[in-house]
Amino acid sequence: MTGPVSPSGPVAAGSAVRPEASGSLGPSPERAALQADLRKAAEGFEAIMLRKMMATARAAGFAEETPLTGGGRQQFEAMRDEHFADVAAASGAFGFARSIEAQLAQYLPPYQRAQGDD
Repeated sequence: MTGPVSPSGPVAAGSAVRPEASGSLGPSPERAALQADLRKAAEGFEAIMLRKMMATARAAGFAEETPLTGGGRQQFEAMRDEHFADVAAASGAFGFARSIEAQLAQYLPPYQRAQGDD
């Protein structure tokens, strides 16, 4: 696999949720705030998933215990994995957050007409 998996549904390249095709519709301030919260939660969930995946992969290591594989190294690896997971989730490298956001966005309140478009 060479890139993130594209979710199905109305998803724009830069955002997991886009307005309807008509230019006269726009998100209400409440919907925009909910979308921002949803994006943040989806990225947080993706980071958790990535941390778990890396911890599971690291647990399968076959190295024997030596003075160089002690608690300090394990602490450093845990911090490195956490940072990597946060950066990967924020950048959308794996696409989990985008898919989660697109699926959950259908439950947000609908768009409303922008002011002055009557």
